[in-house]
Amino acid sequence: MKFGLLHLFENPGHKTEKAVVAENLEMVQGADEMGYDSVWLAEHHFSEYGVMPSISVMAAALAAQTKRIRIGSGVVVLPLHNPIRVAEEFAMVDLLSDGRLEFGVGRGYQPSEFAGFGVNMEDSRERFDEYLEVILKLWTGEEVTFDGKYIQLDGVQVRPKPLQDPHPPVWAAALSPGSFSLVGSKGHNLLFPPPWAPSTTAIDAYRKSLAAAGHDPESKRVAALVHLYVDDDTERAKRDFEDPLIWYYRTFSGLVARPASASAPASYEHYGSLRDLTQTVTYDQLLDLDGVVVGDPETCIRKIRHLDEIYGLSDVLFWTRLGGLDHRKVMRSMELCAKHVMPRFQDGLKVG
Repeated sequence: MKFGLLHLFENPGHKTEKAVVAENLEMVQGADEMGYDSVWLAEHHFSEYGVMPSISVMAAALAAQTKRIRIGSGVVVLPLHNPIRVAEEFAMVDLLSDGRLEFGVGRGYQPSEFAGFGVNMEDSRERFDEYLEVILKLWTGEEVTFDGKYIQLDGVQVRPKPLQDPHPPVWAAALSPGSFSLVGSKGHNLLFPPPWAPSTTAIDAYRKSLAAAGHDPESKRVAALVHLYVDDDTERAKRDFEDPLIWYYRTFSGLVARPASASAPASYEHYGSLRDLTQTVTYDQLLDLDGVVVGDPETCIRKIRHLDEIYGLSDVLFWTRLGGLDHRKVMRSMELCAKHVMPRFQDGLKVG
């Protein structure tokens, strides 16, 4: 199993944005030294939920400041971008990082982001599919001609090309029920959040769709996004992580869908239930969820093992820096995880 960190670049408001960036950079440099396999950067706009709007800019900075850790986009919200620019910029990131890019993409879910960019949310799935097809053609072809609904190309050739051949690994995020099968049918690796995945049947649908489309399910990677906080003492860990985790879910609730009085865009009907649930979920309920791992190292090991048994994971992406949690506690949690938790799942060791 491989382990990574997910970075939201959240800022509840009591820190400067300069401090937010500095803390995240220190985390990534620490993760590189501690032996984490990857770091993933989330794109968001217009709110304290995430103040890092350009993954390619931040990834380029990390490529220069790290040596071995792989750098993932978790995720590029494709409908908000020109796919030619995405192809160019992330090819450059792959070169700058000596081929360490993991290319994660999604169609987005926050109505305020689509409104801010003037993009119709109803078109997100079509734009996502079309733009990703164009990006992969631009990476692997010379002159590309493409006649799509949203973009037309006439002999376009992008430079540079990615270092990885034929292109960096492609990951797609899934949350709504239908997305898992779609990701599998395209042959992409999967990013998903266990707390809100429809059920294990969604993962089964992903793997069945892979096979039906001629892809070997064993060759594809499945990464779970997990809220994790490790401390020497389980009860102290629960106390420290309560306010940050509740902040995250209440903030998410206000952004994930249109108000209950408004109709949901097509293919986003599932998100209204997430909005309602995250408005009211209690901390005790969160601690019982599969994707929330809080406690001492042995407690965390047991829960990660349980996750693996349910979903069959290749990767776990830890999500600790939430809601203004003290930076020293975040770094300490990372250290404890690297020292005591990760080794129990690596090098063929059995979990006791």
